[in-house]
Amino acid sequence: MKTKSFGLLILVLLLAACGGTDTAAPAEAPEVEAGINAAPLELGDAVDVQTVAKLKDRDDVYLLDVREQWEYDEGHIPGVTLLPMGEVQGRLDEIPTDKEVIVTCRSGNRSGQVTDYLRQNGFDNVHNMQGGIVAWEQAGYEVSR
Repeated sequence: MKTKSFGLLILVLLLAACGGTDTAAPAEAPEVEAGINAAPLELGDAVDVQTVAKLKDRDDVYLLDVREQWEYDEGHIPGVTLLPMGEVQGRLDEIPTDKEVIVTCRSGNRSGQVTDYLRQNGFDNVHNMQGGIVAWEQAGYEVSR
């Protein structure tokens, strides 16, 4: 009898410790994550890949890849717009002025040059993604091919 009572006591304690049969709804995502998609953006000149991953799907963010077509085809951030560096000067009207523009390339070098060029031509909404697609892939983020 003592063994059955002891076993029942252990079972009750385990259920209590593991949450038992509580069917309460899961907690909502932390406010920090929700706030990222709702708050106005205040980005610096350079943006790390973790920040880009959080912001890339916002309506007020425009991702711009300035690599060549063959590089883009080898792997790119989902949803990014391709505009090769050599074509930027003739296609400035395609770059939005009402969104935050995050520019990327392979390593951050070309995108830095394009970001500087755009700033010299009146864009105050452009930011360079540090490390480019290399850093993006190293961080384990999704790449489309």
